[in-house]
Amino acid sequence: MSWHLDHVQLAIPPGAEERCDEFYVEILGFSREEKPAPLAARGGRWYRQGAVTLHLGVALDFQPATKAHPAFRLDSYEALVARLAAAGYHVRVDHALAGPVHCYVDDPVGNRLELIDGSDRHRH
Repeated sequence: MSWHLDHVQLAIPPGAEERCDEFYVEILGFSREEKPAPLAARGGRWYRQGAVTLHLGVALDFQPATKAHPAFRLDSYEALVARLAAAGYHVRVDHALAGPVHCYVDDPVGNRLELIDGSDRHRH
């Protein structure tokens, strides 16, 4: 049996799509994908960055994921962390584990994301 991850879904509150576009597309560099017509009426967004697919689904009783999170490994870690800081996002570097440098940042609606330096340049 062979498995692979198809996508990750995070919840967002109603009406947050444009704020999320600014974050996920303009800052993180994802491309927005059109949702299939039967799903588009529900709101939310679909994004892609390379092999990574991220879905944002509208939840009427939205509560941000402040502990559970997707973790993205990327080669442009330092540049992205600088871009996030310049845009006013609070980046929390985590030194608790040995291995690649990594940090946490919250998206515009409070969902936690982990970013991992995939360059192998920085280890602690």
